[in-house]
Amino acid sequence: MFERNRVDSGVTHIVTQPADVELTDGTILTGKFVFNAARAFAEFLNGPAPFVEFDPYDGEKMLLAKAQIRSVRIVVVPAAPGLDNRARDAGAFDPYAVLGLAKPATWEDVRAAYVKLSKSYHPDRYSHVELPDEVRQYLEVTARRINLAYAALDKVRVEDKARAARASEPVFTSAPRS
Repeated sequence: MFERNRVDSGVTHIVTQPADVELTDGTILTGKFVFNAARAFAEFLNGPAPFVEFDPYDGEKMLLAKAQIRSVRIVVVPAAPGLDNRARDAGAFDPYAVLGLAKPATWEDVRAAYVKLSKSYHPDRYSHVELPDEVRQYLEVTARRINLAYAALDKVRVEDKARAARASEPVFTSAPRS
């Protein structure tokens, strides 16, 4: 007989359902139920098995006795926004927007925003973590954009300093009279 949860390799697909569970003693657990993809969540909870697998966010997986469950509130997690959308906006590069600043920002504000963001998006922060390729590419592009924004504003600052220095010099000087 054909089983929906088995692929040609015979591997069973497991899915999770985030939920808040209230037990009969008043304890509330927050985590996710782990069950076979071939069954609907309601079938899983109302099935004949006396225990269900639950993975709390702040602990180890456990088996909950169905008799101890008072209520289950399903938590709807919104889908993650497309990470590619922000990376595609590379043509509309505004260094102030990249650093999260309003246009007339002081150099101290620019520097503080750069340090904060570069610490958050630095490749060393996520190099040891296994991430999906899409997320890793988003983080790399964002780190590059932060560095480019800082470099662009630094270049503007240096040019402004040079312009100010030139403006303070006299336009014309004559040789001293003897």
